[in-house]
Amino acid sequence: MATWQCVKQCGACCNLDPSDRPDLEDYLTPEELTLYLSMVDADGWCINFDRVSRLCRIYEQRPRFCRVEAEVFSDLYGIEPEELNDFAIRCCREQIDAVYGDRSVEMDRYNQAIASP
Repeated sequence: MATWQCVKQCGACCNLDPSDRPDLEDYLTPEELTLYLSMVDADGWCINFDRVSRLCRIYEQRPRFCRVEAEVFSDLYGIEPEELNDFAIRCCREQIDAVYGDRSVEMDRYNQAIASP
């Protein structure tokens, strides 16, 4: 069984282009939406994403909407804790595909990581 995990130096989730997420105001509070939009650079990438290291500069202090945690996903999306693993895997695959492609190195690394025990 695949187990969700974040793969360092991927950064697909750091592509925050609001045009790819037209339903942001459906699940973010007005304050979170303002913060989210303030984090989006002109090219759609998060201003906190270091493109050289491909890591988040504020990872330990990242906002709630950047966290894959049962409580957050339940509150934001109505995902029950027992559904989180499969939902997060689907979301990551969709985002990696959209950003890098389904045959990308990032997708290969992600699939290998979630398949590892």
